[in-house]
Amino acid sequence: MFELVLRSPQELVDPVSDALMDELDALSVSVEDADAGTEDERALFGEPGMPAPAPGWQRSTIQALFDSEAGAEGAASVLLSQPWARGLSLQSLSPLQAQDWVRLTQQQFAPVAITPTFWVVPSWHEPPAQARQVLRLDPGLAFGTGTHPTTRMCLRWLAQAPASAQLTRVLDYGCGSGILAIGAALMGARELDAVDIDPAAVQATQDNAQRNGVVLQAQLPEHASGVYNVVLANILAMPLKLLAPLLAGHLADGGWLVLAGILERQADELKAAYAPFVRLEVADTEEGWILMTAHKDGRAAAPAAPPPGR
Repeated sequence: MFELVLRSPQELVDPVSDALMDELDALSVSVEDADAGTEDERALFGEPGMPAPAPGWQRSTIQALFDSEAGAEGAASVLLSQPWARGLSLQSLSPLQAQDWVRLTQQQFAPVAITPTFWVVPSWHEPPAQARQVLRLDPGLAFGTGTHPTTRMCLRWLAQAPASAQLTRVLDYGCGSGILAIGAALMGARELDAVDIDPAAVQATQDNAQRNGVVLQAQLPEHASGVYNVVLANILAMPLKLLAPLLAGHLADGGWLVLAGILERQADELKAAYAPFVRLEVADTEEGWILMTAHKDGRAAAPAAPPPGR
């Protein structure tokens, strides 16, 4: 395997990357800040709730892998000869030292503590000595490995759920890897439906449930039916707002709605969207993200207050 490394100005990153993958048969393409580790390093992503400082780095390093030296040399020759590629330069072209890519990938994922006794543990790790409940989950194509604050907060809520939360029938809407449904099962849930619009997520949920010895139904969203004692949805604020009537409609009297994927600044938007159905409150916060919950006590929530001046 051979590695081609190019230096590119910001405006050429996308066309060069597309050409490498779509036309020049690169096996993979990655992009890094060429000024990383120097005084010129620039943040590409802002803090939660803040806009990105810039659409891209001023200078980027593009690394492309090829299965042959001829392929790498040909790609470099084609790109550097293009009239639109002014400012693109060749940094190196060299054979790639053989590495154990599986082991390198695995090293990025370590056990994650949800509570002192509840841990998410990849299959290649031994559970920590203090772990009393272990959720086995390997990284895959679907979102949800327990490393993101939103996932941790949902699992923490399940592990420390209020006494009124009966985990008899649970819906995990937008299940991703199935981590929340599996977590609910480990906490005693008896009937579990996990749904997602992505068939790959449905398959990942089925695989992970089997790995953990959990029985659940993983299907597309239209298969969610009836009402549930707990409805979990770790998605993003905009789809959560649009789904307010549907998710609230699946909530049984006395049930709990648990929502994540929400930034702190979006709390009022979510409260307003769900006000006709339930009263949402912030239940947890971590790294700029919040967990919002509501308890449906059989009474309609109070209507949202009208905007000032009306």
